Amino acid sequence: MFFALSSLVLGVVLLVIVLGSCAIGVLVGRWLHGRHETWREPIGVVQGALLGFVALILAFGLTMAVGRYETRRVELVTETNAIGTTYLRAQTLSEPVRSQSLELLKNYTDGEIRLSTTRPGSAEARRVVADGGAIQRQLWTLAADSLREAPDASAPRLYVDSLNSMFDSQTSRVAALGNRVPTTVLVLEVVGASVALGLLGLYLTVLGRGLLPIMLAAVFVSLLLLVTFDLDRPTRGLITVPDTPLVELRASMNLPPAAGGG
Repeated sequence: MFFALSSLVLGVVLLVIVLGSCAIGVLVGRWLHGRHETWREPIGVVQGALLGFVALILAFGLTMAVGRYETRRVELVTETNAIGTTYLRAQTLSEPVRSQSLELLKNYTDGEIRLSTTRPGSAEARRVVADGGAIQRQLWTLAADSLREAPDASAPRLYVDSLNSMFDSQTSRVAALGNRVPTTVLVLEVVGASVALGLLGLYLTVLGRGLLPIMLAAVFVSLLLLVTFDLDRPTRGLITVPDTPLVELRASMNLPPAAGGG
């Protein structure tokens, strides 16, 4: 449910949840203030232990999100290199396979660039992947034709090898885009942070302290939650995986081919 929201709406929702919990804690604390003095120490112990537990959970979730973000960046670069190598080797093929393959590789790269802006798992993302699969089948058919025409030549064999690597890299990239932090972990972070900050508000109010520390803690935790969630939204959040390598590769394909056909 979190991934369907825009970053602005998500940030507002998280802030409202956390501030709402703090407000409930403050109201309960005002009701208890001066009435049940013996509750101060137990509440302080519980909220201290819970804050430590929530800090551990937040750190765990952030680590998972950062790891997945870095994996997506690596997979994008890997796919870019695979497409670039395939494009270069396609230039050594004989006509008409050479020209047809080069044009298909340009269209394929355009699709992979579009994949960088579509939400993983959405209908649009599935359509982009399906279009890429159709181009892959056309490229493989042309590669097979090239091998039949020159079974002993090295250029078609090298091209087929790089083409296979390109297909594999796309599969890995799509899998990395869809590999998110489990929703259970994210829900636990939100619920745990809300309860912990609610108890903090209750405890500080019972002690008669001001609201400023509670507000600062709520804003800080909300921002931390937003960053964790945003890192796990690789194509539409505030922190996206840059597709600069793919864009630069596609721009280089508009230049005249560096090698002539075999």
